[in-house]
Amino acid sequence: MPMGRPRFDPRQQQRGFQIRVNHRIRVPEVRVIGADGGMLGVLQTHEALRMAQEQGLDLVEVNPKAEPPVCKILDFGKYKYEEKKKTAEAKRKQTVVEIKEIKLRPKTDDHDIAFKVKAARRFIEAGHKVKVTVRFRGREITHPEKAQEQLTIVIQATDDVANVETRAMMEARTMTVLLAPKPAVMQKVAQAKIAAEKARQQAEKEGRALPSDPSILNVDDIDDDDDDDDDDDDDEAAAN
Repeated sequence: MPMGRPRFDPRQQQRGFQIRVNHRIRVPEVRVIGADGGMLGVLQTHEALRMAQEQGLDLVEVNPKAEPPVCKILDFGKYKYEEKKKTAEAKRKQTVVEIKEIKLRPKTDDHDIAFKVKAARRFIEAGHKVKVTVRFRGREITHPEKAQEQLTIVIQATDDVANVETRAMMEARTMTVLLAPKPAVMQKVAQAKIAAEKARQQAEKEGRALPSDPSILNVDDIDDDDDDDDDDDDDEAAAN
């Protein structure tokens, strides 16, 4: 490799890139870690850069806050790849809690409520929070006790897997309650995720593909939003 040009050209970096590499390191001297991990001591920056170039590697600042800054001689392309891989791995292992919504109406019958309870349990057992919403139309809002009864049914039916995070409250023309998975449920979700990750790694090692998990029931599939009762609004308007 020619001595006059660094292996990594900082002029080709993407905007917002923070790590200083090669000629972007403008301090007069740096503490250098060799490619093998050994400490090379404090060197003039141009000397450290020359050593990196001789090995076909880059001089990368790994601790800019030290005095003097700490730099390491390494393959910067490989370094970026490994960092990206670590970030992706951490993200894959991260448990993300989403809020799913179950919608009811005061006129929702017992059969439909039972169906929606099953959906709520499925969401909760997958590690998601569930917002249960009862929406009022027309004069239905004069009977909030019916909505309270429905929310109580859902709360009791999910009591073994969920805690009530936010108790029933009115919001405009809706009454809502927020349910959150119990710690034991979240522990099972975390264990299942670890097992799935191990299976993925094993499948990757053996060169075979894992079947995709079926997506969780979409909230749109359990939305009770029929329009049969729109005449309630017209009746209320006529009464006024």
